[in-house]
Amino acid sequence: MADCIRVPLLLLLMCILSFVHPIRGENNKLNGNAENLQNPPGGPGPAAVNLGAADRNLGVGASLPRRRSTGWKLSEEAVCRDDLTRLCPKHSWNNNLAVLECLQDKKEETEIAAECNHLLWNYKLNLTTDPKFESVAVEVCKTTISEIKECAAEELGKGYLVSCLVDHHGNISDYQCNQYITKMTSIIFSDYRLICGFMDKCREDINALSCGSISTGEKDIHSQGEVIACLERGLVREAEEQPGAHAIKDDCKKAIMRVAELSSDDFHLDRYLYFACRDDRERFCEHTLAGEGRVYKCLFNHKFEEAMSERCRDALTTRQKLIAQDYKVSYSLAKACKSDLKKYRCSVDTNMPRAREARLSYLLLCLESAVHRGRVVRGECQGEMMDYRRMLMEDFSLSPEIVLVGRGDMGATDPNCQRALQTLIQEADPGADYRIDRALNEACESVIQTACKHIRSGDPMILSCLMEHLYTEKMVEDCEHRLLELQYFIARDWKLDPILYKKCQGDASRLCHTHGWNETSEMMPPGAIFSCLYRHAYRSVEQGRRLSRDCKVEVQRILHQRALDVKLDPELQRRCMTDLGKWCSEKTEAGQELECLQDHLEDLVSDCRDVVGNLTELESEDIQIEALLMRACEPVIQGHCHEVADNQIDTGDLMECLVQNKHQKEMNEKCLVGVTHFQLIQIKDFRFSYKFKTACKEDVLKLCPNIKKKVDVVICLSTTVRNDTLQDVKEQRVSVKCRKQLRVEEVEMSEDIRLDPELYDSCKQDISKLCQSVTYGNAQVIECLKENKRQLTPRCHQRIFKLQEVEMVDPELDYQLMRVCKHMIRRFCTESEGKNVLQCLKQNKNSELMDPKCKQMITKRQITQNTDYRLNPVLRKACKADIPKFCQSILNKASADSELEGQVISCLKLKYADQRLSPDCEDQIRVILQESALDYRLDPQLQIHCTQEISRLCPEEAAAQEQTGQVEECLKVNLLKIKQEGCKKEVLNMLKESKADIFVDPVLHTACALDIKHHCAAIPPGRGRQMSCLMEALQDKRVRLQPECKKRLQDRIDMWSYAAKVAPAEGFSDLAMQVMTSPSKNYILTVIGAGVALLFLMGLLCGRFTKRVTQELKDR
Repeated sequence: MADCIRVPLLLLLMCILSFVHPIRGENNKLNGNAENLQNPPGGPGPAAVNLGAADRNLGVGASLPRRRSTGWKLSEEAVCRDDLTRLCPKHSWNNNLAVLECLQDKKEETEIAAECNHLLWNYKLNLTTDPKFESVAVEVCKTTISEIKECAAEELGKGYLVSCLVDHHGNISDYQCNQYITKMTSIIFSDYRLICGFMDKCREDINALSCGSISTGEKDIHSQGEVIACLERGLVREAEEQPGAHAIKDDCKKAIMRVAELSSDDFHLDRYLYFACRDDRERFCEHTLAGEGRVYKCLFNHKFEEAMSERCRDALTTRQKLIAQDYKVSYSLAKACKSDLKKYRCSVDTNMPRAREARLSYLLLCLESAVHRGRVVRGECQGEMMDYRRMLMEDFSLSPEIVLVGRGDMGATDPNCQRALQTLIQEADPGADYRIDRALNEACESVIQTACKHIRSGDPMILSCLMEHLYTEKMVEDCEHRLLELQYFIARDWKLDPILYKKCQGDASRLCHTHGWNETSEMMPPGAIFSCLYRHAYRSVEQGRRLSRDCKVEVQRILHQRALDVKLDPELQRRCMTDLGKWCSEKTEAGQELECLQDHLEDLVSDCRDVVGNLTELESEDIQIEALLMRACEPVIQGHCHEVADNQIDTGDLMECLVQNKHQKEMNEKCLVGVTHFQLIQIKDFRFSYKFKTACKEDVLKLCPNIKKKVDVVICLSTTVRNDTLQDVKEQRVSVKCRKQLRVEEVEMSEDIRLDPELYDSCKQDISKLCQSVTYGNAQVIECLKENKRQLTPRCHQRIFKLQEVEMVDPELDYQLMRVCKHMIRRFCTESEGKNVLQCLKQNKNSELMDPKCKQMITKRQITQNTDYRLNPVLRKACKADIPKFCQSILNKASADSELEGQVISCLKLKYADQRLSPDCEDQIRVILQESALDYRLDPQLQIHCTQEISRLCPEEAAAQEQTGQVEECLKVNLLKIKQEGCKKEVLNMLKESKADIFVDPVLHTACALDIKHHCAAIPPGRGRQMSCLMEALQDKRVRLQPECKKRLQDRIDMWSYAAKVAPAEGFSDLAMQVMTSPSKNYILTVIGAGVALLFLMGLLCGRFTKRVTQELKDR
């Protein structure tokens, strides 16, 4: 064997390929010249080595001389005749190589006689060491040798020629030569001891790994392929750094990898795998032709099927691991990509085949980089790359880095393991073609067929399409899990999304200083590049250095996808892992984890709070990033916001539109909850409201520094605006654009009590007690609290009162009023300023065109205004001097935080009756008197003191709620039946007020309207003038009043007479009023006049009662 030196080492590639049928009669020249090949002269004579049992009964075969005639045949040997007859077809008996192939490829359960075994082994050994072996090669491969310069230069007689031919086997086009080389390799590679040099290089490693023995007696002499398989497994264990792994010598490593490389063409040449997978080959790859690695690939594709035997699966995995270490072990990959590897300099000459450049991962990354750069890679090569990328994705054990770091206690949570998995995803690059991930492909097949059928199979957009349908009805659970598993890694390296990389590689290089596709930088790791891109995506024109339009679209697409699941945002998950476990462990539904983090923003650790804040700020600018929210709000967007969504997606207009249409009929619960949640998040920081931040950033820095919460900022700015307005400053300190946006924010905050944290916190207890069944939104909870104001806790009562005070000054902030009366405002108050809207609605309240619901809402606001003069800004301004002049005692008794329950207005009413108010105040009180005369609910004091009496005496009138003054009339008529003194006093006050102005008595005014027109038209209203006119007409027998008017007037006279008895005059003015409205007015005035005349006459007759004083005394 010393003569062979390196012949069989190079032949090992073809070791398993001997299933090719023997060469017969295809060519006369081959049949003639290859006679020595078919029936070689090297018969089964004594071997060059001493075989253990050679001295025993070898029969005639063992005693034959080394040289035989050229006609010698194995089939003629007696020791093999029985086995040959039993196992081999008769037509093959004349061809020694066919007989050899038949017997050495026997099935394991078939026994061959020991003598025949030794005969065959001696025959193979003599064959490989016979000089004619090389001479036949020279004859058969004459043309090929002349074409391959390296082989033509080899020295004959040392076995180098055949070695060279095997090395260039893939380039041999001559059929006869190709068949000859294939046949010889199948003989040599059946036993590692026949490979020249292999035993010398690997003897120590064979013994150390206990892979077998050199002695033929200890093993089947034709099963020595197991030794090579054992060495290969040892090589894999060393690469995976398994405990106790033996370090194989470099020379042996080279020999092992070379054997694997040379056996890559034909499945038969890997003897161990051939025997392990023979049945599986028949089961799965029966119609697959041997050669060019086709059987290997077929078996690889069926590796994980249940019918695959465990022994074959293990053998296939070992071979795949060798391919992962050296791509040349795959015949088809090395052949298909040879030119591309050279073209793109992916293969570097090295003496160590297992060097970095030989690894499958390096080859894939290098060629994928070329593809991503837009370079052309041959279709055959890309096909092979896809097969092996799929192979890496199917079995993680083929990546030694993952096996190595995945054995630790932390498992997949180990950062090293995650990095190894990330590297695997980059090598396999499933983002470029989802079919590479077989599990994803199978799980998502139904979704792709329904939701993504319009996209070409294998297109990178398939993954984007699947992400768009994540958490929709079309998505199935298994696909959802597989998709998120893959996206988890793609999200952590921007290069793994081929569309993003294609559109943004120029921007990334220009703005983020990136390198090539398969190059990394410690200064700018893959995860940081996308962060860099989206920071530039949302820069304004003034800030400069923006992304290209195509890149920006892709960045937005990725942001939309990341919002679906917190795990798809690597920065968020890395910084917020602790907070997610602490606050959001129970939030497992889609999108809930981010919402949870936003809800607990103040409780998060600093790093997590920053990243959540930045993401929320980004969402405020482009809410379409919230893919789940957009999906839920699709009906509202299509119905009311489609123009904003299509044209202005980056300015916060879409969210503003959704807020404004929160209560449209198209709004569903999911969308409503999502929009409200975003509003609640916005109040935590004014930066989370993009439009507000943009409009008011400079004003906030100037006027409200160090204030962060949006509510506080809004209060600060609105207070500044209000103060500047009240002081009539020439130039407002808050800019026009900020004031405009400030109004939008104030209106939005009034819609939901939760958007005003201070109010909400103050009234939480009251809400749970009084408004438990009321839903949030549409200001319904605030309205509930207003209606139950008397039952509120002091703190909540105070906050509600302050809210009402603001709303009355600026009715546009009264969300319920503006919502219910929106159409009536358009009808009646288009020309009114915002602050005068309520006043305008009150003036048109009794119009026939007034909407009943709006009318009811106006009445509620009137009731509120009449409870406290501070809630009626018009009255407060008009009676600014009258209130402290006449009602100071009431103000002194009341505390600053308590409501006055209409006491001040009642005080002003009485002074109105006394005709002591200023004109402006009198006008306002007249209006209040007229309104409250029609609806008793507008008189808070009457309602407080007379509720029980109304229920007892006037239930029908109260139930009618016709607002025609019938309840007041009922109380007046039943004055004598009223038991409660407080109520009786209020009714008497009503009677007193009605004397001052007939308009205050709607029933009387309605009954006497015609008579006033006929008899008192020239008399101006007010100060009791028209009432006096009617009384004079009643006394004048020449005037005929309407029966109803006459009756009502007579009733009023009786009431006033009773009132005068029960409630005597409190002052001269009160006395004068009673006299003027008394039925005996003329008699009283006559008596008073007579008395005055009598005093005058007495003065004239009796002279002075005092002593006259002289002028001198006066001047002194």
